[in-house]
Amino acid sequence: MDKVPMTVRGEKLLRDELEILMKRRPIISQAIGEARELGDLKENAEYHAAREEQGICEAQIRDIEYKLSVAQVIDVTKMENTGKVIFGVTVTLIDVDTEDEVQYQIVGDDEADIKAGRISVNSPIARGLIGKMQDDEVVITTPGGQKEFEIAEVVYV
Repeated sequence: MDKVPMTVRGEKLLRDELEILMKRRPIISQAIGEARELGDLKENAEYHAAREEQGICEAQIRDIEYKLSVAQVIDVTKMENTGKVIFGVTVTLIDVDTEDEVQYQIVGDDEADIKAGRISVNSPIARGLIGKMQDDEVVITTPGGQKEFEIAEVVYV
């Protein structure tokens, strides 16, 4: 079983979500019990809805527990900043053609949120940046074509 990289933030979010789901378990069980008391289970919409909710909740719990079991939590704040782009760092890039500046944190697949500036380690941009150094110029093949960037800053936060 291969380990999957995850940031400290990503692990905390998963653990928080798991805690919420675990608190829902007894509430759902109680709803099933109350629905059973209403009588005929074949035509009992409340019972079927509660059972469906229970199935969804249990599936989510299993999914999160699996993700946590294969996670390799990487805390870049405890590493020396060598200027090298690795998983978990925040990178400031300057588009060589337009001089536009963008900033991305390289995170695990489940944590990726492009609007929040978090890109998956498996994305074309992250794959093109991993292993490079601050002040390097890199050509990255994206779905929109090739783009040339300068790595302006690498921050281990």
